[in-house]
Amino acid sequence: MGKLFVHQEKLTDDIIKDLVKICPFGAIEEKDGKIEMNAGCKMCKICVNKGPKGVVEFIEEKVESIDKSLWNGVAVYVDHVEGNIHPVTFELIGKAKELASKINHPVYAVFVGYNITDKAEELLHYGVDEVFVYDDEALKDFRIEPYTAAAEDFINKVKPSTILVGATTVGRSLAPRIAARFKTGLTADCTILEMKENTDLVQIRPAFGGNIMAQIINPNHRPQMATVRYKVMNAPERNEEKSGKVTVRKVDKEKLNSNIRVLEVKKKKIEDNISDAETIIAIGRGIKSEKDIEKINELADLLEARVAFTRPLIEAGWGDAKRQIGLSGRTVKPKLIITFGISGAVQFTAGMDGSEYVFAIDDDPNAPIFNVANYGIVGDLYEILPELIKDVKIYKEAQ
Repeated sequence: MGKLFVHQEKLTDDIIKDLVKICPFGAIEEKDGKIEMNAGCKMCKICVNKGPKGVVEFIEEKVESIDKSLWNGVAVYVDHVEGNIHPVTFELIGKAKELASKINHPVYAVFVGYNITDKAEELLHYGVDEVFVYDDEALKDFRIEPYTAAAEDFINKVKPSTILVGATTVGRSLAPRIAARFKTGLTADCTILEMKENTDLVQIRPAFGGNIMAQIINPNHRPQMATVRYKVMNAPERNEEKSGKVTVRKVDKEKLNSNIRVLEVKKKKIEDNISDAETIIAIGRGIKSEKDIEKINELADLLEARVAFTRPLIEAGWGDAKRQIGLSGRTVKPKLIITFGISGAVQFTAGMDGSEYVFAIDDDPNAPIFNVANYGIVGDLYEILPELIKDVKIYKEAQ
């Protein structure tokens, strides 16, 4: 990175006019005979390269390098409720093992809570080298200050090169706090993670509304941090035998103080979570009216499937927002997903990319959904849907 420096003493009225005119973003402003760069500046350096020579200078900021050899290990934050481990944790352990194997690093898990030490043993069945447990009554309920203090203690003592956190409600609250405390980078909702030989983590996620896939690295700070949604990565098989060890750590009581007091904890009603569905029927703008969803529901009942929606249908009020698939909705990984009238924009496909089989139906032969589908039918869904329902009924009656 760097900054633009204006040699104000070299300015004249003509030079000021030239500089203001040359900026395509309108980022150069004249104030009281001086030049200022506003927030519109894109650092394109046109003012440096094509403006009056020597007036505007780009100064590279000196970046302090770090000794990456001092940071060792790929760690996973264990997301849980009262010791019941969220399945996203096992998915991240699977990815952590893959990343760590490329650089010959150990895999760690960080388990923070109360009365959880015995439950930490379960993580050893998934190939974790060492589980660091912070078990204290002050950590019974999630409060950001004490949980951050536990994570800080782990990072300071173990110095992991990379930390992966599930993009759950807790993870999305905790990860930014840790990143800010260590003045390091954090990439949210990664869909792909890769590891370079120099231990730099390549964090890939959709950007600009899903129109591009951004590759983000953090070469000058450690630990590297990324959050990943549930159902994006693959969990490893559980081994009958345990490997690795559990290490219990303590944090100074003073650091576990919090300005938050938990007065009451209420059990949340269990949601109809499409992320866990094995069969999904997803519908998009090809559906012409809300009433037509009745036929979709009929097929879903026959297939014991869940019905999901794209964002336009959710915004139209045709479905529950908890059943939206995509970047701004849920990530799913069913055995089978059938799409009706969905063109296949990146915003949608990013949310169902891990599906085993994709069966797409759309009237546009050039629809992007066919690029990710295992099977596809080009045609009017209003002609195909009744025939599909009829065929499924015949098949079920024959069983």
